[in-house]
Amino acid sequence: MSRLKIGQKRVSLSSKFRDQMIISKAQFKCSSQKLQQIPDDKLHEFAFIGRSNVGKSSLINMLTQRQLAKVSGTPGKTRLINHFIINDQWYLVDLPGYGYARVSKDVRGGFSKLITDYVTKCRKLHFLFVLVDSRLEPQRIDMEFITMLGQQGIPFGLVFTKADKLSAAQLKRSVERYQRTLAEQWEEMPAMFVSSSEKGRGRDEILDFIDKCLNDVEKIDIEQE
Repeated sequence: MSRLKIGQKRVSLSSKFRDQMIISKAQFKCSSQKLQQIPDDKLHEFAFIGRSNVGKSSLINMLTQRQLAKVSGTPGKTRLINHFIINDQWYLVDLPGYGYARVSKDVRGGFSKLITDYVTKCRKLHFLFVLVDSRLEPQRIDMEFITMLGQQGIPFGLVFTKADKLSAAQLKRSVERYQRTLAEQWEEMPAMFVSSSEKGRGRDEILDFIDKCLNDVEKIDIEQE
């Protein structure tokens, strides 16, 4: 297999950011069961995805400091694409979780098509945050999904969730395991973030990253005018 590169849209991080993003407004926009139903506008989208029960809803609520996403003890509850409009400037997109065995085969297939259609065909998708459980070894389904992103040229980064459940040494080893596994196929590493919804860890880093992306897009738009 040829070695993979990060998605073709440039989303570099500088050493210094502008003022920290403040989320003053966050509202539910819509739920979609197919790509054609997502908002038809020019706002950029930053999507979050991961295996069921990885802590995606809790992370979204931590980032926005609002109870936007429904947190459930039953994995696989998110079955639609949920759009939340942030500061009237960009969309935070909550994608269905993948890999939950207890839903029917037909439903799992539907999840797969919905996810694949959005990730590979949505022109407004600017960046995809892939959530992985920091307590686990690299999971095959995660690695298959990440490989697909590389093959399709989708810009993405990894968010290690539930970091508060590990010691500093354990967390370091977990991140390094992923880096070693990715290095077998990737020429460069994706952006990586460590998060804890319970402790609020990773919020500033993820929001700063999104803010930097939006600022870069704004600069490009101004230059093209």
